[in-house]
Amino acid sequence: MPTSYVVPDRTGKLAVVTGANSGTGKEAARRLAEAGARVVLAVRTVAKGEQARAEILARHPQAQLEVRRVDLADLASVAAFADGILADGAPLDLLVNNAGVMAPPTRLTTADGFELQMGSNYLGPFALTLRLLPALLAAPAPRVTTMSSGMANFGRIHFDDLQWERRRYNPNRSYAQSKLADLMMAGHLADVAAERGWNLLSTAAHPGYTVTNLQTAGATLGRDRPERTLMLRLGLLLPKQQVEEGTEPLLYAATSPDATAGGYYGPGRRFGLVGPTAGTRVTRRALDADANRRLWAESERLTGVALPAAVA
Repeated sequence: MPTSYVVPDRTGKLAVVTGANSGTGKEAARRLAEAGARVVLAVRTVAKGEQARAEILARHPQAQLEVRRVDLADLASVAAFADGILADGAPLDLLVNNAGVMAPPTRLTTADGFELQMGSNYLGPFALTLRLLPALLAAPAPRVTTMSSGMANFGRIHFDDLQWERRRYNPNRSYAQSKLADLMMAGHLADVAAERGWNLLSTAAHPGYTVTNLQTAGATLGRDRPERTLMLRLGLLLPKQQVEEGTEPLLYAATSPDATAGGYYGPGRRFGLVGPTAGTRVTRRALDADANRRLWAESERLTGVALPAAVA
């Protein structure tokens, strides 16, 4: 796989990228638009999305970009956003589930009462993906690409306490659980597509250690200044890369003709933290088909969103 991935021509394609106002989401949106795609920047704060759109247009005046609001920590917002996309009537070629929060030091909750990381990083994207399936399956070769993390390797799905209500909240373990759930979703969606004969490719990626505002933004949630978490302190010692390199696995998973169903891609050097894109080993916990089915069913119950009858 090349060191500098070139996105294939996306002219005429429609893509939705969540968290597209900064970091890997903004870089992915920029490069998809540069390749000719029409890109919806799906963001929680519209003003930040408009700023990102202006910055991309300054570099690529021909970019086709639209800003729309979605708050993945609010299932009503997810439904409204999806309804808007479906109402447009255009086939959706690509959904990039990129947005997320990382390791807020105290347990916070979403509008629906979920623990913030499980809600924002997993349950919101799960509901969004299922709600957008009719538009995705109307496209000739649709993809859903979900951002996981190397932390998924340390994750455990606590089915008896997904929302950290009984156990003492741990920011890093909670993050790891949410990112393992993302990886399980990507794998199970690939299985569902195969079972139902859908021409839908579900893939996953992780950015290694990429310098974005994700590390500091999460640490400030609920506080006036960042808490120096163990993850942040360790980060000072680890090899790291800039967002241009860190977005390449996501773009590869989202657009490469060589990406495979259920494929997982990340940096290929130095403990998977930096380097050119390579296939990444999926942790065995995300390869447990029974656990994947159980998580999917529980996610349908919690979000109230199931595989829509029109495409089921």
